[in-house]
Amino acid sequence: MSGRLAVLLALSLAAGDALAAPREAGPAPAPARIVSLDYCADQFVLKLVDRDRILAVSPGARQGFSYMRDAAAGLATVRPAAEDVLVLKPDVVVRAYGGGPGAAALFARAGVRVVQVDWASDLGDVLVNVERVADDLGVPRRGAELVANMRARLAEITPGPRGLRALYMTPAGVTAGPGTLIHEILTAAGLTNFQGAAGWHPIPLEHLAHDQPDLLAAGFFDTMTRFTGAWSPTRHPVAQRQLKDRDVIFLKGAWIACGGWFVMDAIEALAGRRAP
Repeated sequence: MSGRLAVLLALSLAAGDALAAPREAGPAPAPARIVSLDYCADQFVLKLVDRDRILAVSPGARQGFSYMRDAAAGLATVRPAAEDVLVLKPDVVVRAYGGGPGAAALFARAGVRVVQVDWASDLGDVLVNVERVADDLGVPRRGAELVANMRARLAEITPGPRGLRALYMTPAGVTAGPGTLIHEILTAAGLTNFQGAAGWHPIPLEHLAHDQPDLLAAGFFDTMTRFTGAWSPTRHPVAQRQLKDRDVIFLKGAWIACGGWFVMDAIEALAGRRAP
């Protein structure tokens, strides 16, 4: 065997041994190219990862209901359609609902990792979401810092008068009861939810005709006024009377449109204005 052939064989065997040898476990490399598919996912991406890792965000990232809209300035946007996203060659897509129910499986088949922002129905879900998404994006320390900040802010909420009742209301005439994140926001602020029925419902006009809350938590009046149509329950005289006669705390749509760390702004606004 010639000397050159012997050297090549030795190198080949060494390379094979290196491939066969077990590797030490370590943190997964941070994904370098990220696309966000909807405005809820946008918030997490824009807050948690460096700008140079973001290929594109959703068209909703700059809207008034986007908490991180200023951070989205200058970034490319993309529709959550597979053909539009895949042409960008992302390593990761982040989504809450963008692309529809089959999007996660579709992108997985294309070899693109999917980070899912789960639906949050209480503050515990929000905390878990923030921490998990940060971990999945390779920035666990940033997620831990956000969670610690949320917990510290919650701990500073001062309990108010017992039994003070608040009714959540939107321009479209919708309210929320137990089992919703809005309910959790009201109770975290030390308030009792006037709406006793679980889930989402039209404003209880008949109930309001003979019983009134102590205050209104008015959500999305800064971004959804076009939904206050002639048939919206909010246009009813009973509802209008509440808006005129009650103490009203206006909650920005960006605080409550998605379950993220920014719900703390809504909680603090309610806690600071809960005077009888």
